[in-house]
Amino acid sequence: MLLKDRFFTYSILGTLFWCGNLNAKSTSKRCEQPNIIFIFSDQQSFDMLGCYGNKQVKTPNIDKLSSEGVKFNHCISSCPVSTPYRGMLLSGMHPLTNGAIHNDFQMLPGNGNYFGEVLRDNGYYTGYFGKWHLYGGDRYRPIPEGPLRYGFDNEFLSNNCTMFYDSKRSYFWNEKGVKEMYNDWEFFAQSAQAIDFIDRKASNDKPIALFLSWHAPHHWEPDDKFQHQYSAPEEFEKLYAPQGIVLRKNCKETPKIRSYYQGHMAMISAIDSEFGKIINKIEEKGISENTIIIFTSDHGDMLESHNWKLNKGCPEIESIKVPLIIKYAKKLKPRESNLLVGTLDLMPTILGLANLPVPASSQGIDLSVPIKKHKDKYVKSVPLFFFVGSNWRGVYTHDYTYSFAINEKKDPHGKDFNVLYNHKEDPSEFNNLFKDERYNKIKIKLHNLSLGWMKNFNDKGLKYEELINKILPEEMMKLYIKPFQERVETRNYDVIVKGRPVDLQ
Repeated sequence: MLLKDRFFTYSILGTLFWCGNLNAKSTSKRCEQPNIIFIFSDQQSFDMLGCYGNKQVKTPNIDKLSSEGVKFNHCISSCPVSTPYRGMLLSGMHPLTNGAIHNDFQMLPGNGNYFGEVLRDNGYYTGYFGKWHLYGGDRYRPIPEGPLRYGFDNEFLSNNCTMFYDSKRSYFWNEKGVKEMYNDWEFFAQSAQAIDFIDRKASNDKPIALFLSWHAPHHWEPDDKFQHQYSAPEEFEKLYAPQGIVLRKNCKETPKIRSYYQGHMAMISAIDSEFGKIINKIEEKGISENTIIIFTSDHGDMLESHNWKLNKGCPEIESIKVPLIIKYAKKLKPRESNLLVGTLDLMPTILGLANLPVPASSQGIDLSVPIKKHKDKYVKSVPLFFFVGSNWRGVYTHDYTYSFAINEKKDPHGKDFNVLYNHKEDPSEFNNLFKDERYNKIKIKLHNLSLGWMKNFNDKGLKYEELINKILPEEMMKLYIKPFQERVETRNYDVIVKGRPVDLQ
């Protein structure tokens, strides 16, 4: 049963749990609406937390949340790169529908159907802090008030997307559109803003919805030469001695890899410390029982696993599989779940848990009922898609990851995107079974399943060059196809699609 069928089924079931057409005046009294605290890191794979089995990374606070909530073993970033993920998270729509098909594409307005808009229109006081990366084009500018904040109308402090995290250069745009320096490491300052928001606005009278988007532990650029580096405050780097770090089994020794691991893990421990402070503030305010707390990440970091030089954007497990922990003390008992959850499912599921209406425009599945009823086999597959480079599509199941390249061209480093991995027999994905004749029947089945998902989204599988020619105005396309460094140095330009890509392809 494909997405539309399942969504129809659960949109009906959802009405049994929804308290009615909520509004700002009646929300807290009629339904005792839960607060929503949605915290997500950037470029953090599922295996970079203690609660997911990593014995060397130090994450006591997130591990504690895992012991008190539902830990999902199969949360999949369907399009593992920043802008498409954020677009799907906040719209519940496929990139071909919302317009955010790759980094630095602006998402189309939501007309009341997006995550923040639903929360706002149902009486929530909204706050968004941290990385945005949805405004499109020039990264160095504030996001104006209005429809391109997609419902986060109350408090909004972001730097859009910057690659400098240190205390000397990290900054944000204030509500007047004026640049302010954090004067601290970015993730510390953003967490302080979130804590202040909770301290001022959390009460039993009106529910709050806080979204905190850390850019860490994503690699960053300590200079102006676009060099990928990992670094963190010294106190956290001291927690990890490079020579004592155990690399992933599928990661080879290279000159810089241990310093990458050290900085990456140090940033993870730093945000974990901030996570603990946020949880303490929630408990101090007395709202923990009726608050939905979510921790996840937008996609993983390869950290040179499988000899990839790409950090993400590939179908390997380190790129697509991310942590997901949901704590809702009032409704969910602590447990470990094997339910498959895709990016598109996050918005409708959180809305379902909060007894809020899921817009008909959402293309994800409201999994709140399967989560409550422990129906971990309810979802059979999660779609995978990527529109740049080799332009691949695929599917993730409990047993396999499968993808096929539409352009049929390899990555510049010699890797290709035609893969078939057996999760149970080969969890580190050493063996690509794509050309193994013994798996032909399985490959055909998974290929047809992938085509089914493409049909479901009306994805015609155009080559990326053909797609952007159809969806971008000519002058914007000329800017977007420039080398990344040249684009970033260009100021005051947009990358906005002419309409919904699904209609233009």
